[in-house]
Amino acid sequence: MLRVFKAGAGAVVTKSIGPEPRGGNTNPTIVELDVGMLNAMGLPNPGIKDFGPEVKIALDGGAVVVGSVYGKDPDEYAAVAKALAGYGVQAIELNLSCPHAKGLGTDIAEDPEAVREFTAAVKSKVSVPVMAKLSPSVPDIASFARAAEDGGADAIVAINTLKAMAISAELKTPILANRMGGLSGPAIRPVGVRCVYEIYEAVDVPIVGVGGIETGRDALEYILAGARAVQIGTGLATRGLAVFSEVTQEISEYMDAMKAKSLASLVGAAHG
Repeated sequence: MLRVFKAGAGAVVTKSIGPEPRGGNTNPTIVELDVGMLNAMGLPNPGIKDFGPEVKIALDGGAVVVGSVYGKDPDEYAAVAKALAGYGVQAIELNLSCPHAKGLGTDIAEDPEAVREFTAAVKSKVSVPVMAKLSPSVPDIASFARAAEDGGADAIVAINTLKAMAISAELKTPILANRMGGLSGPAIRPVGVRCVYEIYEAVDVPIVGVGGIETGRDALEYILAGARAVQIGTGLATRGLAVFSEVTQEISEYMDAMKAKSLASLVGAAHG
């Protein structure tokens, strides 16, 4: 996390952390595709008790850290979030939408009332900003964003990966041991941009755009749709640590060419 922050990221988001250690799914857990990446990691993590030292390394180095949280019910989410806040993270991201860990995200992602309830539970236990990360695999993502806002969310993160699959023609079997996984990378960017666009017209809290961002132009699509910030995940794997400086440089060049006075002036500009 500290290496990524020093490479130019404005903040880093931890791996999703739960109440107990979790080994994750059996390999293979990742498939590289020509349109992105498919993963079914299964939320592997050391558990909240043993995660403190990792957070400390990043924070002691000056990084801004957002702690990602998951659990099976509102109380678990709230307890893990409270512990992460105690470690010193500057914000909490609620993973309400993991598509490949049964009972740990997908069920919540499909119920607006659950999104509101889980968000409210965490907000009642922490004083740092809370961001709800939503699934694109719902009929009306704007209604879920409103539910998170009603629960007290300080920001919306959109989107998580899309449930997907890859099959080996030679072996005639799914490649991932879990069969299904989450698709990330360039293939999902148009979906993410559409979701941010719809959410922007539905809520008053800031939006963080996620999905397929590898260039400054990619980031600008999200910003123009309404995002105040963006996250880069798969792009870090495909482009390396230089992706942050490259993206910000391309945005700067665009702003100079368009005579834009500030990045804030571009947020939501595609809405007219």
